[in-house]
Amino acid sequence: MNNTREVEVVVIGAGQAGLAAAYHLRRTGFEPERDFVVLDHSPGPGGAWQFRSPSLTYGKVHGMHALPGMELTGADPARPSAEVVSGYFATYERTFGLRVLPPVDVRAVREGTDGRLLVGTSAGSWSTRALINATGTWDRPFWPRYPGQETFRGRQLHTAQYAGPEEFAGRRVIVVGGGASGTQHLLEIAPYAAATTWVTRRPPVFREGPFDEEAGRAAVALVEERVRQGLPPKSVVSVTGLPLNDAIRAGLESGVLDRRPMFDRVTPEGVEWNDGRRVTADVILWATGFRAAIDHLRPLRLREPGGGIRVEGTRAVADPRVHLVGYGPSASTIGANRAGRAAVRDIRRLLAEEEPVAA
Repeated sequence: MNNTREVEVVVIGAGQAGLAAAYHLRRTGFEPERDFVVLDHSPGPGGAWQFRSPSLTYGKVHGMHALPGMELTGADPARPSAEVVSGYFATYERTFGLRVLPPVDVRAVREGTDGRLLVGTSAGSWSTRALINATGTWDRPFWPRYPGQETFRGRQLHTAQYAGPEEFAGRRVIVVGGGASGTQHLLEIAPYAAATTWVTRRPPVFREGPFDEEAGRAAVALVEERVRQGLPPKSVVSVTGLPLNDAIRAGLESGVLDRRPMFDRVTPEGVEWNDGRRVTADVILWATGFRAAIDHLRPLRLREPGGGIRVEGTRAVADPRVHLVGYGPSASTIGANRAGRAAVRDIRRLLAEEEPVAA
């Protein structure tokens, strides 16, 4: 029996970018389930936020921007961000009747018939005229490879598996990574651990003063240029530096944020450098970021020789039916909102051009 349903637009992912796109679809006349569908593989509302550690309270979140049409107000800064944002997303979905379908795993998007795309999922297939991909990065944690990594006798985990600092009590911990997650892990773990060591590939860049609109535009432009060239995107955060707030200052003064260069190999007992330095450890925590979760788009052959998908605005240059939001320059909460609106505007033009002309 054919279990393929037809819609005008499929949105993959119900995080910030996906919900923003769904909001603008509905606002411009598309009806949920009839004209568009939002698919998400998570068990409930909240996007990647629902998987964040309870130790990441809402007060520690940097720059959570409200979804279009509904502000997030009155949130307790002491509550876990996972609870705050998941509740906010759930209310948002209900308020605007977006009818997100979870949990649905999208397995592959391929060419269909009559110029349509075929979206194959764990819940059947959808035939669509356009696709908004908003799958983010959380499902693709990046694990760098170093000689001897498989010999380490202790525990190795990634930021995606981090559940809070208490589990590191009495342990000697190496944190790898110079981004916001790495510094946050160190500051949380240090009071519990027997010892902490921070290693990064490049010296961290700490940003003093306010991050104004001009600086934000410059940072986004750097990321945007990469995706325009078809290179894998870097995060917006990677080009903005780390804000030098009170917690960071305290970590620098106490020595917790005393950075060492990247080690050369992993040993059964820890790590070592070519100059003979060694650090013994019980745990290596890889705070090494994420990559775009776009493997399901592979059948469409959108990737460029540089390894990324070339994007103009939100549109994949290789296939104007496909839009990527929350990818590259729009991989921030405010950027995701803008990208959702831009993608819908572009898709409306595309669908209007494809409408048959009456005789």
